[in-house]
Amino acid sequence: MGQLTITRESPAFWRASFDNPPVNVFGAQMIIEMRALLDAAERDPDLVVIVFESANSDYFIAHWDLADDLAALADQPPPVTGQQPFVDVMVRLSRLPVLTISKIRGRARGAGSEFLLATDIRFASRERTLIGQFEMGAGSVPPGGGAPARLPRLVGRGRALEILMGAQDFDGDLAERYGYVNRAVPDADLDEFVTAFAARVSTFDRGAVAEMKGWVDAITLPDDGEFPPQSAAFAARLGGERYRRWAEGAFAAGLQQPGDVEERLGTRSVDFSSHRLN
Repeated sequence: MGQLTITRESPAFWRASFDNPPVNVFGAQMIIEMRALLDAAERDPDLVVIVFESANSDYFIAHWDLADDLAALADQPPPVTGQQPFVDVMVRLSRLPVLTISKIRGRARGAGSEFLLATDIRFASRERTLIGQFEMGAGSVPPGGGAPARLPRLVGRGRALEILMGAQDFDGDLAERYGYVNRAVPDADLDEFVTAFAARVSTFDRGAVAEMKGWVDAITLPDDGEFPPQSAAFAARLGGERYRRWAEGAFAAGLQQPGDVEERLGTRSVDFSSHRLN
């Protein structure tokens, strides 16, 4: 069963819905399905806008699947950009010649936050959004999917460091104030607001949209060379004892399952750093 459902509202307007129960973690299968979406989007001459959303109103993308060994990627073609697989998808997503919009309802942390940062526009439910980069709370693991490269360009140096170092959750209002999201919209109005915006953009000329995005990309997107050192640092920390202690404690407490750990991961992430291996 697929984890990403594509709905074509019109030839110019697609919806892509994440559905990977129980908490929408992002792993190898999602990479495979996102690659297929990106291939189709790059080839389609009529597509203008894609809205990314979640079938789970509590979790947009919880975070990276920390139990995934990426074995499912063994028989896949090599990454198009030469980056590690997740970053490859994020770089391709950010450079699509169409407008990408994240409609955020629920939690998006770690890789979920990095997915949001790779899309062009982020509209969030004011009451039901929690986003953040929790990695530093997980045994001093730095984010490896692009957040250190993208966040400073979006929110500025000081706020980027606050988000990355504090490893705390940001609700819709605070995320809007910081520029982490474009706009926080009352939850009851979010669906209609995003649909109206995307439908409007979908009436525009694809070539003009791609050209406009290209001008903005040239000024704002990180150079691809910024990502490999960050990914390598992330991978190195994952091999360390401090992270292993954290992961064992977090999984024992309910990580990647509905419940208190996932609901309050921005607060709870530091609780497991002192866990001792048997």
